[in-house]
Amino acid sequence: MKYQERDRIIIENLQVYAYHGVYREEREKGQNFYINVVLETDTAMAGTLDDLELTTNYGEVCRFLDGFMKKHTYQLIETVAEKAAEEILLQFPRIRQLTLEIRKPEAPVKLPFESISVRIMRGWHRAYLSGGSNMGDKKRHLEEAIEALRADDKCRVLKVSDLIATKPYGGVEQDVFLNCAVEIETLYAPEMLLEKLHEIEQVHGRERKIHWGPRTLDLDILLYEDCVMHTEELVIPHIDMHNRCFVLEPLRQIAPYAEHPVLHKSVGQMYDELEEREKSPDGNHFGREEENGGITGS
Repeated sequence: MKYQERDRIIIENLQVYAYHGVYREEREKGQNFYINVVLETDTAMAGTLDDLELTTNYGEVCRFLDGFMKKHTYQLIETVAEKAAEEILLQFPRIRQLTLEIRKPEAPVKLPFESISVRIMRGWHRAYLSGGSNMGDKKRHLEEAIEALRADDKCRVLKVSDLIATKPYGGVEQDVFLNCAVEIETLYAPEMLLEKLHEIEQVHGRERKIHWGPRTLDLDILLYEDCVMHTEELVIPHIDMHNRCFVLEPLRQIAPYAEHPVLHKSVGQMYDELEEREKSPDGNHFGREEENGGITGS
């Protein structure tokens, strides 16, 4: 479901007296803040059955925001907004996205103004990851990487494919790989998610010495919703995923209809096209070994 198609619960001008500001006087004396928040959720079932348990209790959200604003002290309202948005998304699981505005009508600006505010949009994002290992205890490396994602409150592991053994890609002579695909929801932006994956790789002794060389653990972002980005550090969608069976085969198992936002093809379509292109007389055109069911989804 697209962001703009979700139902909304709207809270306007919630007044909270709190102690945030760059100047010491603001943090000591405090001032009034006003909060506007739009909660993107699904209210259909609750509305049909008239059941509070099936929706987000806006009274609880108001009390949570009041308590959060009073408990913490930050210099910047940007920080107030960022931290509060994250905590709302973690505390209220039915909320998928939100728009949060923190207004500061008593800001210390010696010019006439009505209000100064910061407004941000944050939410859960669907992403697909690829995992691979061909050094040491391959199965353990992959299983522990997935457990590390599960242990992070900013990630929800939704599905994990079977482990699939594949021959190395790129022409470097080395041991066979175990590969898998993982579907997650995450609060991390793409760059922050990449940092998280690199942290997990480093725990497992990942070294980047030989391009396409052996590695204890390799974690890549394949798709991040319909995001298209290209920086020195990160390319989304993964630049060569449509040419790699070891990526598409496990991904097809958990997300055959996920769409590549540049090629506008599903994972299943890309897999079928790759199979057609690379058929060979011996029938092992993907360099695929036997499958090893080793990890199950949550």
